[in-house]
Amino acid sequence: MSHITFRKANLDDLDGILKVELESFTLPWSREAFYNEFVNNQFAHYFVLEHNGDIIGYCGVWIVIDEAHITNIAISPDYRGLKLGESLMKKMMEYARLHRAYSMTLEVRVTNNIAQSLYRKLGFQDGGIRKGYYTDNHEDALVMWVKL
Repeated sequence: MSHITFRKANLDDLDGILKVELESFTLPWSREAFYNEFVNNQFAHYFVLEHNGDIIGYCGVWIVIDEAHITNIAISPDYRGLKLGESLMKKMMEYARLHRAYSMTLEVRVTNNIAQSLYRKLGFQDGGIRKGYYTDNHEDALVMWVKL
């Protein structure tokens, strides 16, 4: 595969981010939600993966004082299984460390064993359950955390 670029996202990336979002989630964020993250949330940082000029993945993190929280991460279905999600998470963890975050949290569906396996591989531990967290089917979320 040719070169894949990792870079900070900007408003011009919304269409590409939304495409990956819609391909990836049963409860996708809206354009307005992402727009608000970029324009109105001083704690939000978003990054994209690009291949041949196309956005093939993205990740968002909130960094508040010394804590980081992954808001969402997704890789286009055509690019899954290539360890791009792992690479993206490692880059986000390093970015959070560079911005003086000491820990990182995230939520993941209790049935999403593939994602949980990746997060555990990166050192995340189970922290608790958020009951009925996902509004599409009221599935519980597993809260995971890692010290950076």
